[in-house]
Amino acid sequence: MFVVNVEGAIQCNGKWLLIRRSEKEEHAGGSLSLVGGKCEIEGNSSDILERTLKREVLEEVGIEVTALRYVNSSSFVTESGINVIDIVFLCHLESGEPYAKSTEEVDEVIWMTTSEILAQADMPAYLKNNIKLAEKMLQNIL
Repeated sequence: MFVVNVEGAIQCNGKWLLIRRSEKEEHAGGSLSLVGGKCEIEGNSSDILERTLKREVLEEVGIEVTALRYVNSSSFVTESGINVIDIVFLCHLESGEPYAKSTEEVDEVIWMTTSEILAQADMPAYLKNNIKLAEKMLQNIL
């Protein structure tokens, strides 16, 4: 069985929205990441990935996103042995100003350019890869 996680690559004014995950988080506490979270069991439903991402972004950083476009999917195993499928979407910031709304999950909101993210030695490789892919998609859209 897998946990299904979704993340949003959100860019505004040339910078990507990242969060510093709360130290309280079981997986990757204290690290930088995109905004997102786990899908909940809903039985029969449609657009679960998109609805989950919109809900998680609003809950964690207080903004609304639209125009979700698939970027990438991957899988990993958490430190506690949980298998996760992770799906990243490029999102448009529709409204709001992001802040650490859910302090149980988010310690800080950070805006960084692609080059700043790629230059960070301690930035996870998967995050750098997702930003590069989202940046490439964004360039193809404009």
